[in-house]
Amino acid sequence: MYENIEKYIDKLMTSAPDMPLWNIESIKQGKKPAWNYIDGCMTTSLLEMYKTTGEKKYLDFVISFISYYVHDDGSILGYEPTKYSTDDVCESRILFDLYSFTGEEKYLKAIKLTYSQVEKHPRTKEGNFIHKAIYHDQIWLDGLFMMQPFYTRYQSTFGGKDYSDIIKQFKNVRALMYDEKAGLYYHGYDSSRTLFWADKTTGLSKNFWLRSIGWFLVGLADVYGYIEEDHVEDRAAIKAIFTEAINGILRYQDDETKMFYQVPNFPKREGNYIETSGSAMVSYALLKGVRLGMLDKEFAAKGTEIFNGIVKNKMSAENGDLNLKDICLVAGLGPENNTRRDGSYEYYISEPIVENDAKGVGPFIMAYTEIKKLM
Repeated sequence: MYENIEKYIDKLMTSAPDMPLWNIESIKQGKKPAWNYIDGCMTTSLLEMYKTTGEKKYLDFVISFISYYVHDDGSILGYEPTKYSTDDVCESRILFDLYSFTGEEKYLKAIKLTYSQVEKHPRTKEGNFIHKAIYHDQIWLDGLFMMQPFYTRYQSTFGGKDYSDIIKQFKNVRALMYDEKAGLYYHGYDSSRTLFWADKTTGLSKNFWLRSIGWFLVGLADVYGYIEEDHVEDRAAIKAIFTEAINGILRYQDDETKMFYQVPNFPKREGNYIETSGSAMVSYALLKGVRLGMLDKEFAAKGTEIFNGIVKNKMSAENGDLNLKDICLVAGLGPENNTRRDGSYEYYISEPIVENDAKGVGPFIMAYTEIKKLM
């Protein structure tokens, strides 16, 4: 069943750093090359392939790719800390591994540059990082994945192992954005209660979005893995939020494909579809959660069946050309001048559906590395 996966990865590693095959947003919008979370998803997964298989081609590719962006003085092409974008911190998580593997000082300098954003990043009144400067007063589930793994790893490596702020931000999200009845997290929260998409009483967006829940689950699993093992209470706090969220999303698993819908709690509603990226994130979170001891071993079978469902239903090999399909290109909330992004059901199903975007491919490869660890 898995024989084509590494061939598919090899196909994507023919990418040039200024216009990678997996960054569909950049291709469609003609964006200039810049440090970004989409490339971060892909390069993170390739480094994990290197650590899992020992095959140096994955490390060599990432080093070559990142050399286009990270300069000898530690500056990073297209990275502007004062944009205060949680998204832009995401890719910097790979710098820790690159510094460890190569010893090159430019990676350490780039880590310090990125951490300067963490130190100054604006917060909501509850104490959480805002999603971006253009998304003021807002917490998105996406942002927990984008920023907290880097922040946690910095604390473990250079920062004195103080995880209290990180734990508080996850606890705030649990208190503010979790729906007890549905067992799911809302995509966004507006601390100011002023934005057009937000409920004026709760500050919450209107719906649950699969990939945002996937981002959150993966962020929790990755943060747990970076917290030092002797910090038992910190790990326990993350584990409690993680296991509750896992059990919540599993209530919405599709019986036939074993995957999940774009808007998970409306499986039969017109326009809804089985979405690949969020399903891959749930699979990865389950498998990693078992490996790290956050979940009972029985959950590994659940993570595997989701992964197998993706391979069976969403990976095509027509005329030898391998592709991963049904990936939501992008979804968000606002900003104020973009009222189409209103968090409605109709909005979430209206965004483009694409093939091979790293927001789906990266988590798919990460899940595959966890499968390989089980073999």
